[in-house]
Amino acid sequence: MFEFFTDHGKQAVAASQDEAIALGHDFIGTEHLLLGLLTAEGGTAAGVLRGENVDLARARQETVRVLEAAGIVAAGGRPATDALSSIGIDVAEIQRQADTSFGPGAFQFPRPAYTPEARKALENTLDEARALSRDTFGTEHILLGLLTVPEGHALQVLAAFQIDPTGLRETVLAQAAQEGP
Repeated sequence: MFEFFTDHGKQAVAASQDEAIALGHDFIGTEHLLLGLLTAEGGTAAGVLRGENVDLARARQETVRVLEAAGIVAAGGRPATDALSSIGIDVAEIQRQADTSFGPGAFQFPRPAYTPEARKALENTLDEARALSRDTFGTEHILLGLLTVPEGHALQVLAAFQIDPTGLRETVLAQAAQEGP
């Protein structure tokens, strides 16, 4: 499916993993996809979100706040690292060797998995693109997909900016229509 994303779409999805890791989360949720969209320079979603006064720094703060309020703390992969350590595997040493052999940051552990809500949003991205007669998925389609998953934390982050999902959807659709295929 990833091959059908535009360059900006790929950038946003990859950035969502980076955002999750940077925040110490061992999962990628809709909130991380939202942060990834904000980092995709030149993407339609970033422009629309900035037009709604959604900025990356505050969105990160709101993500942490929303997740902490839900009882989700940043473990930074500690449980997985501790489990491996209990059977004699030194993740820090693996990291050092990978950095030496392949360059800094080549080895990320744990690799965050997508939550069911994030997977649903990405699946809905396909539906949104098809509804607009598009063969590729851009950041606008990812944002539209996010807006269809009320269980995800992205909508709570957007609510902190007083964003109405229905109004945002209309804005994204209008922008996508202006940009054309």
